[in-house]
Amino acid sequence: MRSFPFAGAASSLLLGAALLAGAGCQSFREDAKDRALDRKYFVPTNYTGEAQLPGIVRRVLLLPVCGGNVAPPETTETIEEVFATELQQQLRFEVVRLSRTECLRRFGAPEFSSAAALPHDFLAELGRDYGADAVLFVDLTAYRAYRPLALGVRAKLATVEQTRLLWSFDQIFSADDPAVSNSVRRYYGTSDTSGIPYDPGYGALQSPGKFAAYVAAATFKTLPAR
Repeated sequence: MRSFPFAGAASSLLLGAALLAGAGCQSFREDAKDRALDRKYFVPTNYTGEAQLPGIVRRVLLLPVCGGNVAPPETTETIEEVFATELQQQLRFEVVRLSRTECLRRFGAPEFSSAAALPHDFLAELGRDYGADAVLFVDLTAYRAYRPLALGVRAKLATVEQTRLLWSFDQIFSADDPAVSNSVRRYYGTSDTSGIPYDPGYGALQSPGKFAAYVAAATFKTLPAR
């Protein structure tokens, strides 16, 4: 049998290289995790509004989310449910909703953009019939359902009487922004009480629904304080 004196040494070198590569990968993953935890977080800046909600604004009507040509109707309806839940959790006012079916029956369209012309007496009629003091518009301005996820939101809060604008918001959230990714991780790290181990790399940053929940919370936190 022929002898290969260097076979054992070569195997040792290969094994050592593999161990170093594995350690390098582990180190890279840990460094990435540290960067996600230590770097800055995203703070929406493109909004304006009054410092405090007027005392008369106690009940707000949330209109159907307007997806327009940005997102298909079924996706828009799913995002609408997420936004309604997050808005209610802000506890700034009582939230009532205008369904898409009722909006279509009353006004001939299932949704209306905050930037579009509204039917005659639109706000007055809704305020009267729903007992609402103000109406909240939410429009989708960007939507990407694949990585990196992205969601753009334009929103306006206006009183029924005299159509006074109390708050407006216009921002695009994109998961390829490290600050946004960090904020998503922090949001679920502090609010997910399911007890299930959560890997942000394969969780909210891959789930359009979870990402939308973070976006809704970040959006509505900028509403005027009560």
